[in-house]
Amino acid sequence: MRELPAAASVFAATPTSERSAEVSVFAATPLGMPSATEVEAPAVTPTRRRRAGARTGSLVAALPAHNEEAGIAAAIQGLQNQTSPPDHIVVIADNCTDRTVEIARAHGAEVFITTGNTHKKAGALNQFLAETLPHLREDDVVLVQDADSALDPDFLEIARKNLRGRIGAVGGVFRGSEGGGFVGHLQRNEYARYARDVRRLRGKCLVVTGTAAVLQVGLLRRIGEARLAGELPAGDGRGGVYDTTVLTEDNELTFAIRHLGYDVLSPAGCTLVTEVMPTWRELWNQRLRWKRGAVENCVQYGLTRVTAPYWGRQLLTMIGCVITYIYLATIVYAIGWGTFAVQPFWLGVTVIFIVERIVTVRDRGWRHMVLAGLMYELVIDLFLQIVHTKAYLDALTRRRRDW
Repeated sequence: MRELPAAASVFAATPTSERSAEVSVFAATPLGMPSATEVEAPAVTPTRRRRAGARTGSLVAALPAHNEEAGIAAAIQGLQNQTSPPDHIVVIADNCTDRTVEIARAHGAEVFITTGNTHKKAGALNQFLAETLPHLREDDVVLVQDADSALDPDFLEIARKNLRGRIGAVGGVFRGSEGGGFVGHLQRNEYARYARDVRRLRGKCLVVTGTAAVLQVGLLRRIGEARLAGELPAGDGRGGVYDTTVLTEDNELTFAIRHLGYDVLSPAGCTLVTEVMPTWRELWNQRLRWKRGAVENCVQYGLTRVTAPYWGRQLLTMIGCVITYIYLATIVYAIGWGTFAVQPFWLGVTVIFIVERIVTVRDRGWRHMVLAGLMYELVIDLFLQIVHTKAYLDALTRRRRDW
């Protein structure tokens, strides 16, 4: 059985004598070293040299993965091809029953296997960070990236340049992957509009996205300490960075970061490709979780200086849902009673709306701009309004949460 060289381990800079005194899941199987029950690990791909002038601290890339054999290779290769590549690429294999571990090692990544995790992504990350953070320095950084996403080459270089001062986390601006038919096409348009909004706001964003985010190690430690001290919601009750009790751990983490006096940023150059939901059912489940999680995070933190804008957005969304239903009801009533007529005012509003749909999808090219003028995207607009309404009702009635 071939062992990975010591230089491939997150703990390479930590003397062995210091590590041996700690209780660690790596004691029997060091990070990056296969156990006797797993496949032989191939040679590690050498880490590319970072450009001069980049941040001096180490960067650990953590990819939580549950049965991600289809996309894990692309995610790892995207990290290896960075202009400022990570010092360590670690796939956090969480209850995997496919070839995720084998493929990850075949592409030169280290592997951390979770133990008894029942809290999905948040729980897997907490296990990994609990073992890893004690071995990192304050000026080191951690990239948390979804295994179904792939970073563009300059992502980490740009992120590290922006991760300074009170900017505690730098997130990505994502595009939708190919596929998914009509519903996939609608999501790609939606993501293009989101990217345009973030760019126009010069990176200001509401949430440090869970698809890919680079975070200061010092801040991650501070979050764990604040949870234990009662300054932040307790989360898993053991000082875990991620709250395992919520539906949207990235949104809750953003609240935690901002309540500790830090801010988040999504620079225009930090771009990546992420998976789209291929069916309406899967999109429904995803967006229902996102919206209900966001609402419950607001309730969890209450009305504070940080959460006030988020409460405001929820209020506007609710008002928008009500207006949409009233508008549709009046149209149905007018058609049913034969009183429907085109009003100049509403015709003008419609024209403005059409122009907005065309302009905001400019990043996807002129063909998509022409198609957007047909207003077929009203389908997903109404779909999302219904999702939002369902999320509000579920949160209000405390319906059981499953995802």
